Amino acid sequence: MKKIYAGMFLFLACLSAEAQESDGKFKPTFNAGVLLHTYVSAQQNGFGSPAASSSADTWGLSANLYRARLMTEAHLSKNDYVFIETELTASVGTGSDKAAGIKILDAQYDHTFGSALTVSAGKMLVSHNRNGLQTASTLMVNDFTYFQYPHNMSAGSPLQNDLGRDVGVNLSGGFFASKLAYRLGAFAGKRDFNEDAQAIRITGRAGYNFLDADKYAGTNLGEGKTFTVAGGFDTQGTYLAAGTDAYLDYPLGSTGSLTLNAAWSYISGGNDLAAKYSFAGLIPTQNTQLLELGYYFKSVKLQPWIRYERQDFNSEDRQTGGTATADFDKLGSTTVLGGGLNYFFNDYKTNLKLSYVAMTKGISEGSGITNKTYGQVWLQLQLCLF
Repeated sequence: MKKIYAGMFLFLACLSAEAQESDGKFKPTFNAGVLLHTYVSAQQNGFGSPAASSSADTWGLSANLYRARLMTEAHLSKNDYVFIETELTASVGTGSDKAAGIKILDAQYDHTFGSALTVSAGKMLVSHNRNGLQTASTLMVNDFTYFQYPHNMSAGSPLQNDLGRDVGVNLSGGFFASKLAYRLGAFAGKRDFNEDAQAIRITGRAGYNFLDADKYAGTNLGEGKTFTVAGGFDTQGTYLAAGTDAYLDYPLGSTGSLTLNAAWSYISGGNDLAAKYSFAGLIPTQNTQLLELGYYFKSVKLQPWIRYERQDFNSEDRQTGGTATADFDKLGSTTVLGGGLNYFFNDYKTNLKLSYVAMTKGISEGSGITNKTYGQVWLQLQLCLF
């Protein structure tokens, strides 16, 4: 695997030297880069698998490389752009029982007709909310949220996606000097309905940029002024997700800038098990909440932050597989609360992120259901060259 990465990177790096436009014609350009995320953590066993056993309170140590991405892009013409990104098929380190290979994570072609319309085709990020469309290299917290697109992560999840990616076609653009931005797409979504024809997944999103155009960063590191409010939807068959979100990154005082990221979504698979394209037994009715708040100190490149998340189940009778809805909701609902400190000593290119997160979830204990809280300490190093 190391030889494959090295060979691909060296080959594409040779192409990254931009040709000179001496003849006045457009010359294609190529670029290649890498994104690495590695961490050491200490967490209670119950953090990932809540249980009533005493071992759930035991702390364990782990060290993993969980992102190792090769990113390539090409501007084929003034209006044609290609982005391809690979990823590990499994993390490398503690608890990794599979040999890590390489897979295509993104393979996206864009054709821009103008500021009002870009058509994208291929495998790409898909989400009705902002968090699901953010760039991994510019996150404020150590990783993406837990519940903003909880059914969109893997081939085994209800929407059968790959880390939030799906295959399809997307339209995007902006009006009024890019103040009003939109996205509208059609994607494969769930592929294994027992029907002759498959249902198409439709996603849409619209937002208003009150200040600078939103670049979908988790934090701007004190550069520029961004305030965006948006809403979106995601639907296929009986599945529906709809929500609203807001992002603010604004200088506050002479020392730095404030970053605020908030979102709320309603998600449901419907309550009709006999429907032609039913998600009723896969996605219970729920709402998700998110709040992230941080302050970036420019002179020392430090950023403390706090984070709140909630996945609140409000299931319907045919979604629970026979479990009483009250018990199903207590067992499924989860609250995450935590905070951390980032050190952007080399901005997005190289940085350290230290965090503590507590997860509270209901577990069956004796004759009832009890809320249990488990903790995780995480220290992450990011290397990004692109």
